[in-house]
Amino acid sequence: MKAMDFLIIGSGAAGLATALGLTHFGRVAVLSKDQGQDSATLWAQGGMAAVMKDTDSIAAHIQDTLNAGAGLCHPQVVRQVVEHGAAAARSLIAWGVPFTRDERGDFHLTREGGHSARRILHTADATGRAIEETLLQRVREHPDIFLGERHFAIDLWVEDGICRGATVLTPESGQIERWPARTVILATGGAGQVYLHTSNPPVATGDGIAMAYRAGAEVANMEFMQFHPTTLYHPGSTPFLLSEALRGEGAKLRLPDGSTFLERYDPRAELAPRDIVARAIDAEMKHHGLDYVLLDISHQPAAMIKAHFPTIDARCLELGLDITREPIPVVPAAHYTCGGVVVDGHGRSTLAGLYAAGEVACTGLHGANRLASNSLLECITTAAAIVADLQTFGSIRPEPASFPPPPPPHRAIAVTTDALHRLRSRIQATMWRAVGIVRQDAQLQEARKQLEGIGAELQDLAETSHGLRAFHELRNLLQTAMLITQSAIARRESRGCHYNEDHPQRASQALDTIMQRDWPAPRQRPIPPEA
Repeated sequence: MKAMDFLIIGSGAAGLATALGLTHFGRVAVLSKDQGQDSATLWAQGGMAAVMKDTDSIAAHIQDTLNAGAGLCHPQVVRQVVEHGAAAARSLIAWGVPFTRDERGDFHLTREGGHSARRILHTADATGRAIEETLLQRVREHPDIFLGERHFAIDLWVEDGICRGATVLTPESGQIERWPARTVILATGGAGQVYLHTSNPPVATGDGIAMAYRAGAEVANMEFMQFHPTTLYHPGSTPFLLSEALRGEGAKLRLPDGSTFLERYDPRAELAPRDIVARAIDAEMKHHGLDYVLLDISHQPAAMIKAHFPTIDARCLELGLDITREPIPVVPAAHYTCGGVVVDGHGRSTLAGLYAAGEVACTGLHGANRLASNSLLECITTAAAIVADLQTFGSIRPEPASFPPPPPPHRAIAVTTDALHRLRSRIQATMWRAVGIVRQDAQLQEARKQLEGIGAELQDLAETSHGLRAFHELRNLLQTAMLITQSAIARRESRGCHYNEDHPQRASQALDTIMQRDWPAPRQRPIPPEA
């Protein structure tokens, strides 16, 4: 493979937006381990938060973000991202994203939990799909971008303390090749597949987080896995998220007898932040022995429901559920990785030559609990920050005079895929049971022991399965599960998405949990104050 200036691993909103911006400054390759559109962005329903009206304000959006983040947001980062919200929206509009407008031609803004105003730009209830398809078409048409679909990045290539590229399992040869680049940008998304129940697509296996950790970059706040309160409960069907915008438009959560319950947990009821709503549902399900609770928007006009939520309406009808006439069975599921690879305001990781954007990164925006619809905003603003940082020649390292030979080829020896599947299922079951919505010290310690045992079993399969993508995905899944568990053990408090019944109080000082490959244990450090 010819050396590239910029190697972007991941083809969601963050990766594609970064690629389109960097074409002005060098050769760009975007790698996607499946088809280009296979990303969490494609599955996103709600929208992108941005201050677009005089009735809203930057200060209000900042405060809503800080409130949701439970004291762990980095204030300077929050301000930087929120202030660039309108510019991010303009970029997407310029690229052709068709945000929904009202009858006057103004952008229709909706509201979600934790927001004090309507500020969510959306394309009906399929905003992520609109963004993904629009940006991906632009990338496919661009002559200076190589889009490598079904190219699985296995590890980052580090030499002399600098990230020089990545080793990649290619579809053409089925071999592992070394792909050099002056700069590598991780945009691989999150790690929801660590859990038994998730709203995430199958590709969300924590690849970028695991690769960065193995390469020596810092990762932070992995204990904060956000659980979306409302995913469709329909055993045997593909996971399907029911947008928080439903509750923003008046949907109520009910028990089977029709009674509401969220008002007993938070005065904001259906508009409380996600961590509060998810724990409330979990508590009610456990108390009443329920498999699910009900989400009811049937009291709203049918025409409005079908106009605002056509994707949700169509999917439910496929399963025999008419959301205009009856409530929907829902359960919480792992949804968003609030932690990730530590980056600064320019998207730079702690490893030279490596940047990160989107869900794989920990910018400090989300703190202990992401505010709804801030994720797509972060994707676009961080992409713009990376482009701005790399536009000067001084930010691009000179290409090395020569590259070492590629790693030796590996032949995929027949290995029982059932063995890999069983290990994956055990990881997911362990994490769901012991490192889920509500945690306890003893369960966390037991989870770590079980994950260590799974690691030993996986190592036994390494020689016979090194050339298999499933093996490397499982390795990343296990690595990420361990990072989540070890970080959860280190946090001796309850804050945001992390709730430990043995430590129910929030500590007086807000500390990030930092992990690095060469450290014997996680470290904690204070969040930076606003400059």
